[in-house]
Amino acid sequence: MIIKGTALKLMDDINTDYIIAGKYTKTLNMDDLASHVFEDLDPSIKNNIWGKVIVAGNNFGCGSSREQAPLAIKHAGATAVVAKSFARIFFRNAINIGLPVLIAETDNIRDGDELEIDLDSGKITNLVSGKILECSRLPSIMLEILQKGGLVEYLKEKGEFQIL
Repeated sequence: MIIKGTALKLMDDINTDYIIAGKYTKTLNMDDLASHVFEDLDPSIKNNIWGKVIVAGNNFGCGSSREQAPLAIKHAGATAVVAKSFARIFFRNAINIGLPVLIAETDNIRDGDELEIDLDSGKITNLVSGKILECSRLPSIMLEILQKGGLVEYLKEKGEFQIL
């Protein structure tokens, strides 16, 4: 599975309140949710996220366990999130809703770099610098969940749980 996008570089410790403030989590309208993504961090991001790969440092998605955080990112049009580390619950929520998340060294990715991510091989190619970065390879079950668009769609097709 290949993912492409322009890097949108963020910092360390992007918490779920930065991703989507709690006051916006009461809606089931994904367009409304997406319209407020990263609003408290930088209001201009929400208008500039479509087709982007969110690139961050350590501890992305820390804070509450709200599933709306990865949903807001996905529905705003981001293609993936690459960070040095993730809060575990954010990581799992992202996979469950079909948002690719990868662990990689992100210091040499700059804002605006064009990236190509190969989920199968665990490689990120920076099309600007030509450098290839190793990233975490997801287990095959997670790749299948992502390919189906999330856990619900995966279970609709498979109709069963698999023990990892």
